[in-house]
Amino acid sequence: MTPAHGSTVDAVLRRSARRTPERVALDDGESAWTYRELDDAVSRAAGVLLARGLSPGDRVAAYGHNSGAYLIAFLACARARLVHVPVNQNLTGGDLAHIVGQSGSSLVLTDPGLADRLPGGVPAMALRHTEDSLLARQATAPLHEGPEPRPEEVVQLLYTSGTTALPKGAMMTHRALVHAYLSAISALDLSAGDRPVHSLPLYHSAQMHVFLMPYLAVGATNLVLASPDGDRLLDLIEQGRADSLFAPPTVWIGLAGRPDFATRDLRGLRKAYYGASVMPVPVLERLRARLPGLAFYNCFGQSEIGPLAMVLAPDEHKGRLESCGRPVLFVDARLVDEDGEEVPDDSAGEIVYRSPQLCEGYWDDPEATAAAFREGWFRSGDLAVRDAHGYYTIVDRVKDVINSGGVLVASREVEDALHSHEAVAEVAVIALPDERWIEAVTAVVVPRGEVSEAELIAHARERITHFKAPKRVLFVDGLPRNASGKILKRELRDRFAAS
Repeated sequence: MTPAHGSTVDAVLRRSARRTPERVALDDGESAWTYRELDDAVSRAAGVLLARGLSPGDRVAAYGHNSGAYLIAFLACARARLVHVPVNQNLTGGDLAHIVGQSGSSLVLTDPGLADRLPGGVPAMALRHTEDSLLARQATAPLHEGPEPRPEEVVQLLYTSGTTALPKGAMMTHRALVHAYLSAISALDLSAGDRPVHSLPLYHSAQMHVFLMPYLAVGATNLVLASPDGDRLLDLIEQGRADSLFAPPTVWIGLAGRPDFATRDLRGLRKAYYGASVMPVPVLERLRARLPGLAFYNCFGQSEIGPLAMVLAPDEHKGRLESCGRPVLFVDARLVDEDGEEVPDDSAGEIVYRSPQLCEGYWDDPEATAAAFREGWFRSGDLAVRDAHGYYTIVDRVKDVINSGGVLVASREVEDALHSHEAVAEVAVIALPDERWIEAVTAVVVPRGEVSEAELIAHARERITHFKAPKRVLFVDGLPRNASGKILKRELRDRFAAS
């Protein structure tokens, strides 16, 4: 029985299953589930997980590609009162081992093709494509009817790099995520009649918590793709099977740059959502000119707040293409200076948030938690200005974190990898504008001997996940510093931005 308050992630699906049991809820290209079937699959999968000896509060890592099984696993963890730990399926080596180890995961749910990457010592179970997989075993398992989760319980650890070399696990409760779903439904005009396609990785909080889960809440039919394949996306739109699409600027740029983008019949696309990194204004202008009837929404936030914090709605774009919008339903925001004092309109300050959507802090990291919150307000690390009408525009980052194609990369981690090369005397890693990645990881190196760009990039790729390695290496005689010796990265960005 669903608790009367209903503020749990699994209750979101239960309500839709009772309201529209025979409507198709999910189609991943291999299988399709009605809302009733999806709800039953989740209950059976919850039973499978608990039958392995897991107990409420245990962490379960998920390391797989987009699929119906991936979604079922998340919801099954929620229903079984387990803590889901989504892991970027591109992570390998130390990055992967850190998240699995730091979270204390008792089990890793994975795709069979990724299992050989997993660190030793942690039991694994296939999500699909084997006779002993979660998806196969839940088909015949009895329905789980154990104690219901409580709204204040942690349901997921969302790992985010922030400014440190090692990612931190933001503790998200059922209550926080349900509030985030309501904010998304309200701000993004999500409805049961929409035909959304979900092509970004489901480990990423934006695709899962801003779109897929809220769309399940309203009872829409959801298409899940393995990746944002341009041919597949445009085919679905032309066929009338998809009319709502979320993608980061890198994907929108790729679609707009296709030779057939000007000739495809895309009139069926009604809602276009962009976010995860800054959308270049010229690209947005080209998209709006090509599809004048399309409703564009700018989605802004970060994992620690569910992750949607602000939205620029379609009727708010005119004259504000650089803005990230205004706070959503359950988010209170303000701009403050270094002392925590609120700054006036049109002045730059750090965005701080207060919201029931916020995380409870960082898993097993009280120091990082204390640093992130000040008098109940969460420090975002983003610098912005707010105009007299309440619209925010991001102008810089307080933290040295690079947003490359929607993936956060901590500069310090890249610097540490390069510093381990004997020919590197000094290094500063910065973000430089890039047509494809929006921000490219760029290393500015003071060499102490003969070394090439290719050698340093290869060196970094041997020590960190490949997408974190620099795209470029620039060589200089010295790095600019202030009086206290701190490297002035802004000067480097200004110097090399046009190079």
